[in-house]
Amino acid sequence: MDLIETTAIAAEDLPVATFRAHLRLGVGFADSASLDPELARHLSAAIARIEAESGKILLQRGFKLILRNWRTIDAQTLPVAPVTAIQAITLRNRANSPTIVASDRYRLFPDRHRPQIVARGAMMPAIPIGGLVEIDFTAGFGPSWDAVPDDLAHAVMILAARFFEDRTGAGTPATVSAMIARWTPTRLTAGGHRG
Repeated sequence: MDLIETTAIAAEDLPVATFRAHLRLGVGFADSASLDPELARHLSAAIARIEAESGKILLQRGFKLILRNWRTIDAQTLPVAPVTAIQAITLRNRANSPTIVASDRYRLFPDRHRPQIVARGAMMPAIPIGGLVEIDFTAGFGPSWDAVPDDLAHAVMILAARFFEDRTGAGTPATVSAMIARWTPTRLTAGGHRG
């Protein structure tokens, strides 16, 4: 399994002004924006850590999941949430020739922790021997920072402030871990689930 981020968070979508206010940095000075690139770097690092630990994508963007086989014959759990749309499922044979799977052969089953692609028939489309499947999808709470749940947004600010203040990027503080705990899936079994 390989998960690739196909679109990155745009610099203008990062909440730099909110982070500046969180740090209580002065505004209105001639060089008040001189720290913005550094603030953006710390925000990006904090967002990446929160996303990695929670499995939740904060700002909406595109991803590609590459698999050699399906998790089960009739469904595939996606590794991040929330997933808002499946753009395409593409089968590739050994020669890398693509075949687009018709969208009426599957559906998205949204779930807070483990969204799935579910077959509309008895099984998912067969992956060619020696081939793979690519799933292009969109994940994230929304396109702007106000769509991010308050506790996750606050956790990012606390973690980014820690990165800004000590520059070490050391472990996640206990307060941040506690804030994201309800968003982190608990794995009870090795399998997926459907409602």
